Amino acid sequence: EENLCLEILSQEGRNRTLENDSLVISGGCAGMWDNTSCWPSSLVGQTVNAPCPEFFQMLTGKKVNISCLVYRNCTREGWSDTFPRPDVACGYDVNDTANEARHVYFMKMKTMYTVGYATSLVTLTIAFGILASFRRLRCTRNYIHMHLFASFILRAMSSFIKDAILFSSEDINYCGPHTAGCKFVMVFFQYCIMANFSWLLVEGLYLHTLLVISFFSERKFFCWFIAVGWGTPIVFVTAWSLARQLHENIGCWDINSLAGIWWIIRGPVILSIFINLILFVNVLRILMRKLRSPEGRGSDFGQYKRLAKSTLLLIPLFGIHYILFAFFPENVSSSMMEVRLFFELALGSFQGFVVAVLYCFLNGEVQLEIQRKWQQWHIIKHFQARQNLSSSTSNGVSGFTQVMQMMKSSPQEERRLSIQKLSVI
Repeated sequence: EENLCLEILSQEGRNRTLENDSLVISGGCAGMWDNTSCWPSSLVGQTVNAPCPEFFQMLTGKKVNISCLVYRNCTREGWSDTFPRPDVACGYDVNDTANEARHVYFMKMKTMYTVGYATSLVTLTIAFGILASFRRLRCTRNYIHMHLFASFILRAMSSFIKDAILFSSEDINYCGPHTAGCKFVMVFFQYCIMANFSWLLVEGLYLHTLLVISFFSERKFFCWFIAVGWGTPIVFVTAWSLARQLHENIGCWDINSLAGIWWIIRGPVILSIFINLILFVNVLRILMRKLRSPEGRGSDFGQYKRLAKSTLLLIPLFGIHYILFAFFPENVSSSMMEVRLFFELALGSFQGFVVAVLYCFLNGEVQLEIQRKWQQWHIIKHFQARQNLSSSTSNGVSGFTQVMQMMKSSPQEERRLSIQKLSVI
């Protein structure tokens, strides 16, 4: 709005000439932008009106009535104060407790998703380190999990960076001095969001391919998965950035006014959610068929228990909870928007934590590998302690010989250590 106002005032200045400029002769009021409304140049004695600022719609959650106007008088001393007060004229009651409660709700929501992203960031970093450290855990399935963990980590980091830039100052023109850097942060944020949804889609595609296709080249598919997960978001975010620069280059690119441009980002995200929903339903259908087969047949309770467990495990991996509000319009009631924010921000911020716990910390394969490494380390420390003890004696017998004698002193001890050696091997 500020850019539009300055453009109007610039055009107004070009249309005036010194010969017929009565404004200059009479010493009238020059046009200005007062951080909320645009006021054209006026003669002394004139009363000028301006529509209510659109940002009041963001504060109240109601569409601003175009008949609501604010006024200024042009006097010899300059512009008068606006009348009536903008909050009164535009239907915004500063003393309304509902507005204060809404503000408190948004602050609680911000605190909740900040805690969620911080928790996810820590757990995902640990989980990524575990999967990357152990050689026996290196397989296509875990490689895809690692890329998904990385996308969640980037999403959390981009959220922290975005909040630090957007909310670093109470100034109404918070993006004025840092417009280029602010826009770059928003581009990075949108890329991380799209990459996260892309890797959720890759998880669904991989699991579905694993169940449907008996034999396939995992290495070949993995290359395509990387292209989809990290490459596809670059295409759409680049297109969105160019569209914003050419057609909606306003502020920090954090508010999406033109729906057509916003759908460049929103469309692929909703499409990935919808595809994952189809894959999710088909995977559950395949699981039900396998559970009903003679090999997987058991009691009805056990069968449905395993199916319910599989369903609950797949919901965070596929991001199925996003389908609840994926097709909702942008302009909804304030109460519905609050519910939507809770699901998309609060619960979505903890999704990385849930995925890390389910697919790393509670993974039996990971637990077995950690237990094996722990036993191996314990045995090495045990032998080192005995070797140090034997080296401190002065009977002339080598430490290794003493350890062997101690091991042979008890058949039960010898069998136990033999089993431990085999487990290490």
